[in-house]
Amino acid sequence: MIAMKLKKSLNKLRDKIFHKIHTGNLVYNTCWEDPRIDRELMRLDVDSQVVMITSAGCNALDYLLDNPQAVHAIDMNPRQNALLELKKAFFRNTDHETLFRFFGNGYAEDAQEVYASRLRNQIPFFAQDFWDKRINFFTKKKKKSFYYCGTSGSFAWLFTKYLKSHGKLYPTILQLLEAKSLAEQEQYYAFIEPRLINKFTIWTMNRHVTLSLLGVPRQQRQLILDEYRGGIAEYIADNFRRVFTAIPIHDNYFWRVYLTGHYTPDCCPNYLVETNFQPLKEREGRLKTYTTTISQFLKDNPGKYTHFVLLDHQDWMSHYAPDLLKEEWELILQNSAPNAKILLRSASPKVSFLPEFVKERLEIETVETARLHPLDRVGTYGSVLFATILPEKTKAVSKKVSQSLQPKAE
Repeated sequence: MIAMKLKKSLNKLRDKIFHKIHTGNLVYNTCWEDPRIDRELMRLDVDSQVVMITSAGCNALDYLLDNPQAVHAIDMNPRQNALLELKKAFFRNTDHETLFRFFGNGYAEDAQEVYASRLRNQIPFFAQDFWDKRINFFTKKKKKSFYYCGTSGSFAWLFTKYLKSHGKLYPTILQLLEAKSLAEQEQYYAFIEPRLINKFTIWTMNRHVTLSLLGVPRQQRQLILDEYRGGIAEYIADNFRRVFTAIPIHDNYFWRVYLTGHYTPDCCPNYLVETNFQPLKEREGRLKTYTTTISQFLKDNPGKYTHFVLLDHQDWMSHYAPDLLKEEWELILQNSAPNAKILLRSASPKVSFLPEFVKERLEIETVETARLHPLDRVGTYGSVLFATILPEKTKAVSKKVSQSLQPKAE
């Protein structure tokens, strides 16, 4: 009994730490979901109305390249929306060179001046309040990158400091990032793996504070421990090995920015590619931000949306707030266009938390997701689910047919 009470108290403390980190800081300064896979699955077009979670806004901008009718970016953390609003302002009132200095290099000596003269009046008041105090994220002393600020960025900075303190480890990682073939990648990673995956790093990754900095709540960590055969240690080792040896590294901008603090013109998110600047400049007005929950957005903005990109937030909802999970799905089903698409990710190898009434309405795609998930350049998720929402009448017709096949009573 005492042990149970202590565990309950400890879990409450962990949740408070996670809540404190997430409600007081910019958590994500770059997206950690691969939009190349998203876009291949979703196949957006001019009629698409996308509802998604903002995160750092990189993928919301990426989706605009498929010319959808609208993208609605929703996040409970206003700082994430402030980041996307700043990015949008660059397209309205600067040029590609300026955008890339800030978000490609992660550092701009004239950040204060550019912000004051060309950006501040282009963003909403809530975003002004945030960036008035933090535009120095781009002008840190010793050229500390923007990508090493915020919570996940701070962990990335500490992680690279650790790597640089271990002899040839960091130089070999830089060589890996420039590898021209999978054979080269395997050669470099054979040297890196035993020095990267060790008792200290595994201990660090098992700490709740570490995972909170990375945006991983207690419930999601528990999913890995419960459902992944080797727990956190093997989960990390397997994912790293796949990302760094089985997938070409040349365009893996996710790990490049995490390990170096910057992108390159040949290895960066699509919104930073020079030829994409003009199309995004013309379309950024179709991208709107909302500081709220998915459920509240759908209550306030009822409609027939074609795509829902839910990231991995239902992992924690399934454990922490099952009633809210049920409500969110009810609102999604009520506000979905015919054959609307669902895209979500999970730390678990298999999504097992869907309510029964949701399973009845989803036609889950397995062939394409099985092909694409192993190609995910991020490699931090156990699974991806992509599904079509079936019309409610389909369920009713199926039930009617099933009843008609039952033997009649004599």
